[in-house]
Amino acid sequence: MNLAIFDLDDTLIDGDSASLWLAFMVERRLAPADLLRQEHQLMLDYHQGCMDMDAYMALTLAPLRHWQPADLAPLVHEFVEQEILPVVYPKARERLAWHRSQGHEVVIVSATGEHLVLPIARALGVEAAIGIQLECHESGFSGRTRGVYSFREGKLTRLRHWLTERQLTPTLSYGYSDSMNDLPLLEYVDRAAVINGSETLSRLATERGWEQLRWHR
Repeated sequence: MNLAIFDLDDTLIDGDSASLWLAFMVERRLAPADLLRQEHQLMLDYHQGCMDMDAYMALTLAPLRHWQPADLAPLVHEFVEQEILPVVYPKARERLAWHRSQGHEVVIVSATGEHLVLPIARALGVEAAIGIQLECHESGFSGRTRGVYSFREGKLTRLRHWLTERQLTPTLSYGYSDSMNDLPLLEYVDRAAVINGSETLSRLATERGWEQLRWHR
């Protein structure tokens, strides 16, 4: 079995899905506008490699408190159609299609919440996806997370658990990401590809002999 692992934000799409979702919620007055300023500051930390994921998830999940998954689903569907599909890189679609045509197992692994990652993956024709897990009770989403974050080394932890659950053992693995935060993932796979990498990541990719791709809309 060959496995293709894709990051989502700034890899398959031109943008960050969680940021776009928050703006979508604010536009519909389902979240306070000040959240955008706070989220922007935390994203600056992300790009510098020092994000507090606990703080980020608490901030971005706060508007979901007491939402029932069934009530949120139509809103997420609208979001994916309006805000995500238009910013998917054409070359990303081509690469996904190529892996599927080869019979490879394709999985998207993202540090975004699963309430967004799973529907986005399905819209891209990918059945398997791993995102940060959301805590949910009878009263709806709690605004908290559960389990291991699919972030940095946590992506590998969650991926290995996913493979073990399905009794899958890859003979060849591909990995795609734009971010230094995904260095553990890129080092794990047999064939790593850096998408629109920063100067630092591009230099590392050159040293390691990794594929480097420039995808545009």
